[in-house]
Amino acid sequence: MPRQILTGKARLAGVLGWPVSHSRSPALHNYWLSRYQIDGAYVPLPVEPAHFVQAVRGLQAVGFRGANVTLPHKEAAYAIADDLDHSALRAGAVNTLVFQPDGRIRGVSTDGDGFVASMEAEGLAPKGRALLLGAGGAARSVAAALQDHGMEVAVTNRTAERAEKLAEALPGLGVVPWSVWEEQLGAYTLLVNTTSLGMEGGPDPMFRPSLRHAARHLVVADIVYVPRLTPLLAEAEQHRLKTLGGLGMLLHQARLGFREWFGHDPEVDADLEAYVRSSV
Repeated sequence: MPRQILTGKARLAGVLGWPVSHSRSPALHNYWLSRYQIDGAYVPLPVEPAHFVQAVRGLQAVGFRGANVTLPHKEAAYAIADDLDHSALRAGAVNTLVFQPDGRIRGVSTDGDGFVASMEAEGLAPKGRALLLGAGGAARSVAAALQDHGMEVAVTNRTAERAEKLAEALPGLGVVPWSVWEEQLGAYTLLVNTTSLGMEGGPDPMFRPSLRHAARHLVVADIVYVPRLTPLLAEAEQHRLKTLGGLGMLLHQARLGFREWFGHDPEVDADLEAYVRSSV
C-alpha cells in the first residue's frame, strides 16, 4: 500500500526486540495506517537488553505513543511499567507499552485476548476443556485468557517442572504428564500448541503428534504461523478436526495495541491476512 507522508503531528509507535528484523508487526500496523489514512508510523526498534530502559525513556521523550515488546524484553517491560492491567498481571508479562500523557507507562498483555478473539472470529466459542502444549510465556497468556472465559485448562510440557511452576502461578490450572497427553485427548474440546514446535526453522519443525485419541469435536489450534499449515494442523485435517492457525492471533493481538496508540479500531479481514501472509 502507498506510504503516507508524515507531519510533525504524526503518531508514532514501534516494536522493541533483539533481534527484531523477523517481526511482522511493522507490515501489519503500517497497512492499517495507510488504509485508514492516519498520520503515523510504526517502526522496528532493535535494542540490546542493556539499553532497554534507556530506549523506552527515549521513545517517551520524542513523543512515541508506545511500543510492542518482543523477545528478550518482555520481563524488562513488565518491570518498567508503572501500571499493569488485568491481562498483564494474569500473564505475568507485558508485550504492549502505552505511554500516558502524565509520563506513566501502562503495561498490557494482548496475546491471550488476541488468541480468544481469533477463535471467536472463526465462530469458535472458548468453552469446555483446553489442553495447552508448552509452559512458557505464551502458554501462560493463553491459559489465563481461556480461564477468564470460563474454560477448564491444563498444560503439558516436556520439562515437567516448568508446567508445575506455571500451575502455581495460575490457580486451577491442571498439569498433564507429557508422556500421556496424546492418550488423554478425548477429554478435551481444545488443543493449543503454544510452543515453537512445528515452526519453520525452529527446534523441531516436523513435530507431528498423534491425534488418534481425539474426540470428533476437538478444535486444534497452533500459535505458529510459519508455515501456515504446521504438521500439527496437517495431522488434525487428516482426522477431519477443526483447526485454527496462528496468524489470526497475531492480527487480533495487534489490533488491541493499534487502538491504544492510533485511536482507531482497525478491522481484521481477508485482505489484511493476505497482505501480512505475503510479507512472511
